[in-house]
Amino acid sequence: MKQSLNRLSNKMTAVLSMIFKTAQKQADHKKLTHHIVELNKKQSSLEIISEVALCLKDILNYRLFAFVIKKENSVDIWLDPRMYKKSLENIVLKDFNIKNKESLNYLNHTFHDDEQEEKFDMKDLVFYELTDEDCYSRIYMLPQNQMYDHHDEVVHLILQGCSTALSRQIKMEQLRTAAVMDSLTGCYNRREFENQLKRNISRAVRHKNDLSVFMFDLDHFKNVNDTYGHLAGDKVLQEVTRIVKNNIRADDILARYGGEEFIVIMPETSKTKAMELADRLRIKISNKLIVHGDDTIKVTASFGVSELTKSADMARIIQDADTMLYKAKLNGRNTVMPGLIKVVYNQKSAKAIL
Repeated sequence: MKQSLNRLSNKMTAVLSMIFKTAQKQADHKKLTHHIVELNKKQSSLEIISEVALCLKDILNYRLFAFVIKKENSVDIWLDPRMYKKSLENIVLKDFNIKNKESLNYLNHTFHDDEQEEKFDMKDLVFYELTDEDCYSRIYMLPQNQMYDHHDEVVHLILQGCSTALSRQIKMEQLRTAAVMDSLTGCYNRREFENQLKRNISRAVRHKNDLSVFMFDLDHFKNVNDTYGHLAGDKVLQEVTRIVKNNIRADDILARYGGEEFIVIMPETSKTKAMELADRLRIKISNKLIVHGDDTIKVTASFGVSELTKSADMARIIQDADTMLYKAKLNGRNTVMPGLIKVVYNQKSAKAIL
């Protein structure tokens, strides 16, 4: 009798388990259908990745989700939660054969050195790959819910939908980027700079915020091309652009204004702060040794700074920066105009040095 009851109990458990798994599978596929519909409504790569994260959170309740995209010149990472950044970076650097973590671009966070972090081992992760003609991607995940047989199917279906949507979006973004970016330096072209400046001036006027601009160009740049060749000149422009990009804020806008001349928009920045940054950049550029083949090249830059005033419009703020740049050239080059006033104190007196 006891054995019969045990067999009956085991059969009931198996039947209930099957019913539960079937119900769970139906519920998960219903959620999946909803997320795939939403996926195809998204208008940017970031929105697409966010929807994939929502789907997998909804179904698998992950502890960690990271979406890593390797494009032609960058590696983008969408990470949730942020406390796993340090451990994930080590894995990504190894898996994507990257030597410098500065090449990693986090799409959904700005990190600070004092943030809480938690470590985990690679053995705890599952990962899935997406390969497309436009990019190579990996998803890393630590699921918290029990993984059922159908979950692999769910993940592959959402990734298939993601791959289609992401490929379409990347192609659209590439077309838009080509129209607004300078192909050599990777910063905005002059036409897009003017669009960005119009928008930033309108925003500054509306919110009564500061807005500054500085224009700079490389001193005696023709000599670089004449001495080392145009390929060396291109390398110099790229290296100088990299220095500036790495030392301005995410909200600042860098554009190639023409030839070796560049311009930067600095929202919510006073003229004094813009002058201070321009001077720091001037020093970094002058200290940079640029290696091209057997040659080592040094260049300097001159800067002109202007600000938005009550009477200034787009043409005036550009003209003012250009005028200051011209004065910097007349003032001996490798300088910033207007110049910073440094106050030097001694025991008896204080004097200002321009």
